[in-house]
Amino acid sequence: MNFKGQVAVVTGAASGIGLAVAKRLISQQANVVLLDLNKGALDAAFGEYATQVAIFGIDITKQAAVKHAIDYAAEKFGRIDILVNCAGITGITNVLTHEVSTENLHKVFEINFMASFYTAHAVLPHMMKQHYGRILHLASIAGKEGNAGMLAYSASKAAVIGMTKVQGKEYGEMGITVNALAPAVIRTPLVDAMPVAQVKYMTDKIPMKRCGTLEEVVNMICYIISAENSFTTGFTFDLSGGRATY
Repeated sequence: MNFKGQVAVVTGAASGIGLAVAKRLISQQANVVLLDLNKGALDAAFGEYATQVAIFGIDITKQAAVKHAIDYAAEKFGRIDILVNCAGITGITNVLTHEVSTENLHKVFEINFMASFYTAHAVLPHMMKQHYGRILHLASIAGKEGNAGMLAYSASKAAVIGMTKVQGKEYGEMGITVNALAPAVIRTPLVDAMPVAQVKYMTDKIPMKRCGTLEEVVNMICYIISAENSFTTGFTFDLSGGRATY
């Protein structure tokens, strides 16, 4: 898996999976476009790689800002080869449907689904020009099976899986693959911020009886977005420690 000279866009790059993926791609000599609301964290994590990165501290739920950042990066680096959508929130959890806040539901969908649509919408024209591209949307096992107490998160990730299936079919003849990854519980700051009861509920469902690690996630992501992964598109990869049933 050789990423030297390729240009990758990574959302949610200031922490968690996004940070780990971006660091790995940089170590393999890719140029990386970093999108996250927390510009200070991006500067702190990636400031030393000034010639290899483009940092955008933007709200990725704003389509115009996303398009501007990606078009600017495409001009700076000459192309866009990869998109990895890692940005996401769980929203309020451990609540039944009749207790769900409509405002929070909208917020979760804006970040988890709409922002992934906005970034894909912006990179696809660049990928079509070069007849090559790799798009990966971070979904979740919750999007496949649903987690009680997590309506907003589960439904938004199910929407991401649906979008992946559509996009995989639409761009399959253009040298562009679009896939999703559905992890179970991965030890990240996002999970650390969740109620202990909610994390236990999810971990208890995993046959391996543990959280996944960031290294395990990054290893799989790098294969999915590599040139070697050339005949799989519209697919949701499993990373669930045996929990996935389909």
